[in-house]
Amino acid sequence: MKITLLDRSLYLKGLMLLIRKDKEVHDEEKGLMMHIGRSLGFDEDFCEKSIEEILISRHVVDEPPRFSNPDIARCFIRDGLKVSLIDREAHDHEIAWLKSVSRLNDIEERFVDENIYNVLGQIHESVQDTLEIKNFEWE
Repeated sequence: MKITLLDRSLYLKGLMLLIRKDKEVHDEEKGLMMHIGRSLGFDEDFCEKSIEEILISRHVVDEPPRFSNPDIARCFIRDGLKVSLIDREAHDHEIAWLKSVSRLNDIEERFVDENIYNVLGQIHESVQDTLEIKNFEWE
């Protein structure tokens, strides 16, 4: 699936917004976000700085991303669930925010609920191998 630079940026920013929902960034989340950022073509220093500042920045607008294609949004939601559940705890704020992403991208909210259990089965040491981003080709 083709993904534009704008959609890659929205993808990374959206996942950054997601990890701040529980007001802390766990080591597992940081490692996964670094992998995702590199996979989307972003500089490692940029990703690291973004992760460090996501909790303290007052200038970040907490707005769900609207992607150019609902298929990208579905990938984002599944990857968002993986990021959210990497600490093995589903926070209500994270799930609610992912549902707002689904609504904004014309996807039924139940898509989030239906995928939680599938994703829980994929949370293990090799979660990076199950990320949806590996299916993207850059435009």
